[in-house]
Amino acid sequence: MNKLLLIFYYGFASYIPMQPMPGYKFGYMIRRVIVKKLLAYCGEQVVIKNNCYFGNGSRLSVGDRSQLGQNSRLNGNISIGKDVMMGPDVVMMATSHAFEDTTIPMNRQGEAVEQSIEIGNDVWVGTRAIIMPGVTLGSGCIVGAGAIVTKSFPNNSVIGGNPARLIRTR
Repeated sequence: MNKLLLIFYYGFASYIPMQPMPGYKFGYMIRRVIVKKLLAYCGEQVVIKNNCYFGNGSRLSVGDRSQLGQNSRLNGNISIGKDVMMGPDVVMMATSHAFEDTTIPMNRQGEAVEQSIEIGNDVWVGTRAIIMPGVTLGSGCIVGAGAIVTKSFPNNSVIGGNPARLIRTR
């Protein structure tokens, strides 16, 4: 059943228009129905924008009223809290490549140990932000557009830059 849902999601449902195009409510509803059956957890009123990629969804949890942004790519064990806003083209990668052994080409070393990503409640992740393995963002954080988040930040942090740094506290 999951294989059929994945084929339907990636082959059709992920392309249904989003707001403000006509039919966007239908697209949101169809994607939500499918994703509820695929994700490890999917809360109420979750919005999945078009072209969102999350693999088979078995390691992704999304809280109530959160949004997965257009063209976002979520890979690995990721937990997203309630009321999270996500801009387009966001990347969250809980996985990476191994590279420690310089006698073996990196493309032959396989994956590094996965490090989970945790996003708190009421977080805003800006357009094209990248969140790297092992990052935890506390509740109330704001991640600026284009930020590359390589370390964790506490509640109510406003962060941005490459690598992301604390700009101020809310």
